[in-house]
Amino acid sequence: MKKKKLQFSTERLEPFFDKLSKLSMLYRFLICITTYALLVAPFVWFSYLPKYEQIGKLKKEFEDLDKKLQVAQTKAHQLDRMEAILEAAKDQFDLARKKLPQEREIPDLLANITASGQEAGLQFYLFEPRAESRKDFYAEIPVSIRVEGSYEDTAMFFYRVARLSRIVNLKNISMAPKGPDKIISTSCNAVTYMFVEGK
Repeated sequence: MKKKKLQFSTERLEPFFDKLSKLSMLYRFLICITTYALLVAPFVWFSYLPKYEQIGKLKKEFEDLDKKLQVAQTKAHQLDRMEAILEAAKDQFDLARKKLPQEREIPDLLANITASGQEAGLQFYLFEPRAESRKDFYAEIPVSIRVEGSYEDTAMFFYRVARLSRIVNLKNISMAPKGPDKIISTSCNAVTYMFVEGK
């Protein structure tokens, strides 16, 4: 059985082309534009526009994520700086805390103050611890002191107290000569500080 070949005949389209050739250039141009628009419009409508909208959404998401990333990077930079500041503050606090004795160390500290005066050659006439005064994380412990000795010995006592590993402030210093032997009577308050965090 022989298969019939499909043949495309242009004879049917000849009348259309004849009419088309008789049209003016403007009409032929408009027909071409319309045909092109009819072919391109479905592609644009069904293929390009959805992708264009998706591109717009993705672009907006990218911009939002980029802004969030910039904010996160700024915060991360600030976090590193703040952590460094916090670490430095902790180190300073630990250093200050080491200079503030615990309660059990106060008797030794007071003994060191007395020893500093005796080593400097001073004679103690008064050494009276007073009531402590509580602050935020420390307490002040004042001690009334009256000593006698030469000016040089007194200056050496002040120097030795300043060189103690713990903080001791000498306040309300009053000095007066006593007798013809260049002896000076010195009264002062030695204030030391005790660490009381968590109490």
